[in-house]
Amino acid sequence: MTIPTQNQCFQMLHDSAMPEHIVAHSLQVCRVARLLTGALIQRGAALDMDLVTASALLHDITKPRSFETGENHCETGAALLAEKGYGRVGKIVGQHVRLDAYAPGGEPTEAGIVNYADKRVLHDQVASLDRRMAYILERYGKAPDSDRRIRWLWDVSAELERRIYRDLSFAPADLDGQIGDVDNSPEMKAFKAVAAACPDP
Repeated sequence: MTIPTQNQCFQMLHDSAMPEHIVAHSLQVCRVARLLTGALIQRGAALDMDLVTASALLHDITKPRSFETGENHCETGAALLAEKGYGRVGKIVGQHVRLDAYAPGGEPTEAGIVNYADKRVLHDQVASLDRRMAYILERYGKAPDSDRRIRWLWDVSAELERRIYRDLSFAPADLDGQIGDVDNSPEMKAFKAVAAACPDP
């Protein structure tokens, strides 16, 4: 099944009227996801780097419109990508907040890596899982039901983190150092070049 190229991803982000700060967030999520995927592949994991890359870039594809509609951007992002013929990518995008299944002891999947990478990026900076989840709890956990769901998600995400890192040569606290002080401008420049060549959505 087809996986969109980086330029096709950038075009879709442009078509969705994606604000630059969310583009920057998505670029950093992609960087984290690719680093972890590469490290896991070196350890023998059977993972698809292109699938991870496209899914990470597009994980918030319908988030801009959700600010007005209140829609679940995981569900509508998955549906939009499926309509465009990118069903595998859509399946992962649909799970970037909550995985369809959590399998303690199981091998990390592309969906798990993108889900986890999103929880390690606060705005466009790498952050600890605890810091990111505390931010989510403060912003979205006002209602008792939301508070419980987020705390549950925090727990299962911590278990996912343990599974991802159990065979890696670096720890979760080392992720920022592994990523390094990376300048987003080349990727942002590439995004703007694609956007400039596209008609306004």
